[in-house]
Amino acid sequence: MGNPERAGDAPDAAASRVRFDKWLWAARFYKTRSLAAQAIDAGQARLAGVRVKPAHVARVGDAVTLRRHGIVAEVIVTALSERRGSATAAAKLYRETDASIATRETEELARRQAAELQPRFAGRPTKRDRRKLEDFLNEP
Repeated sequence: MGNPERAGDAPDAAASRVRFDKWLWAARFYKTRSLAAQAIDAGQARLAGVRVKPAHVARVGDAVTLRRHGIVAEVIVTALSERRGSATAAAKLYRETDASIATRETEELARRQAAELQPRFAGRPTKRDRRKLEDFLNEP
């Protein structure tokens, strides 16, 4: 019928052991578990800087490195959950390191400044814009 010791350990074991892909999904880093698993397989999500499998166990205190959209974020696992909850509940599952926050903010600032330097086109020119361009180009 089963080992009575294992039956008693099940709630404690489940609370202290969560699959890495489930934790990433519950912490709202990825929209689906399959996307989390793909990121882990691609090496974009790592535990303690080491590539692991999606079924690897995440524990409280583990360091997680995430690379998304060219930005590297380092977070520490503060709580475990197998369920995806609200964004406020998900924010309690991890804490981003100070160094990660600083590098992320400087990277975002650099991206904003680069975007400001890029010329912005409103799209296809209007009839009036085309006429102005033709007049400018046909001037002697």
